[in-house]
Amino acid sequence: MNYRVPVPVPQVILDDVRGAQKMLSGVARVTPMENSRHLSALTGSPVHFKCENLQRTGSFKLRGAYVRIAGLRPEQRAAGVVAASAGNHAQGVALASSLLGVRSTVFMPVGAPLPKVAATQEYGAEVRMHGQVVDETLAAAQEYADRTGAVFIHPFGHRDVIAGQGTVGVEILEQCPEVRTILVGVGGGGLAAGIAVAVKALRPDVKVIGVQAEGAAAYPPSLRVGHPVSVDDPVTMADGIKVGRPGDIPFHIIGELLDGVRTVSEDALSSALLLCLERAKLVVEPAGCSPVAALLSRPELYGGGGAVVAVLSGGNIDPLLLQRILRHGMAAAGRYLSLRLRVADRPGALAGLLAVLSTVDANVLDVSHVRTDPRLGLTEVEVELHLETKGPEHCAEVARSLHGAGYTVMS
Repeated sequence: MNYRVPVPVPQVILDDVRGAQKMLSGVARVTPMENSRHLSALTGSPVHFKCENLQRTGSFKLRGAYVRIAGLRPEQRAAGVVAASAGNHAQGVALASSLLGVRSTVFMPVGAPLPKVAATQEYGAEVRMHGQVVDETLAAAQEYADRTGAVFIHPFGHRDVIAGQGTVGVEILEQCPEVRTILVGVGGGGLAAGIAVAVKALRPDVKVIGVQAEGAAAYPPSLRVGHPVSVDDPVTMADGIKVGRPGDIPFHIIGELLDGVRTVSEDALSSALLLCLERAKLVVEPAGCSPVAALLSRPELYGGGGAVVAVLSGGNIDPLLLQRILRHGMAAAGRYLSLRLRVADRPGALAGLLAVLSTVDANVLDVSHVRTDPRLGLTEVEVELHLETKGPEHCAEVARSLHGAGYTVMS
């Protein structure tokens, strides 16, 4: 993505974050810190969640957007603001503008989830649908700013935005003084940069580690070569951190202050979302789950090093996407099993198959028959089963039982 940023790169310091904290008093919630017994047992260290998914608008984005807009001069406020976003930034800008009495226009891609579009409108923004991808939406928003004089509110490329996000770091230190490691998802880098500024100034002994999705991990190669580089066609379910190029300002801070950036797989992200929902009773979007995915993927990295805080950065997820991710997460955790096998096309054959499954306590979610595949014999039918299981060992038990009963599992 080609964002316009100031040159040279401006600095963000602790005083900026402290000023943002005062500005946000009574506006942004001091979100709760929740303990995770499951992850604590898995890692051998106390693990806590910083629940920015419970922030107003459902993510941390309100913090930076409000600080940025509140800092505009009167003539800039009169011109209004404009932003481009598929979700969380859109809602943060919309609410911040409404609270400050500033007119806002938000450009969103045509395929943006309807709940996010509706929420952005309800927070007071005029929404304009443009483009199929965020790059096209961004270009339209920038053109609108150039044409009308509206102030473009960058999602992570401004020092005020980064200072606002940094208030999350101050709250973590106040709520969990025993913290030794903070894990935070990284897209453009505004949240991670802000947290690092605050934490390293106040507690340089605390590690701050970024987490990116493997399919959209622009920071590791960028840090290796010393300047932002782009990832072509980033692909991940974690749309909140699906950014193809690091922001210039966050990159400067992250390169100087972060203790590392780790990557996680799509399977790990879906398993993390499922864990948050089932164990912590928290609805968290895939980007917000990335720190949890890091803990699940390599728990041994966090044992014995003191308390760990995972920042759950957002909870805005389309219900249809949630349904797909939960199924993916159950499959990744060995709790959802899809099978295809052939049985005789005669009465009672399906009942016999289901009877075998009942003996191993596999819950059948869905059954479908295929009779028209040319590969099938004249007296055969293909059965596709979707089963709810109890984990990898149970999946293996199901397979053994079917094999023992004479069935050949095709997939």
